[in-house]
Amino acid sequence: MGKTQDSGKEAEDRAASLLLQRGLRLVQRNYRCRGGEIDLIMRDGECLVFIEVRYRSRSDFGDALASVDQRKRQRITLAAQHYLATSHWVGPCRFDVIGFDRNAREQWIRDAFGT
Repeated sequence: MGKTQDSGKEAEDRAASLLLQRGLRLVQRNYRCRGGEIDLIMRDGECLVFIEVRYRSRSDFGDALASVDQRKRQRITLAAQHYLATSHWVGPCRFDVIGFDRNAREQWIRDAFGT
């Protein structure tokens, strides 16, 4: 695995740990389908949460959260639709984004896609 992948995995591990400490329960990591990938799928009470984890070591092109553009949102949404269709989930769901910068500060945006 390269340095970028290592940093991404570390950010995902940190996000999972942070969310577990805040009471969410892990359902699945790195869900992949043909159209996209979801870093973490967790339960927050009765809500299923699809979580995108972003890490930026530099801010030349914006912070970690700004890197979730419309194209990325579409890919995450497509993967979530696939997951919902195959898991037969019928409860509420939302999309969260957790970003880390090089100073290891986190930003957690709940319901980031406004659904």
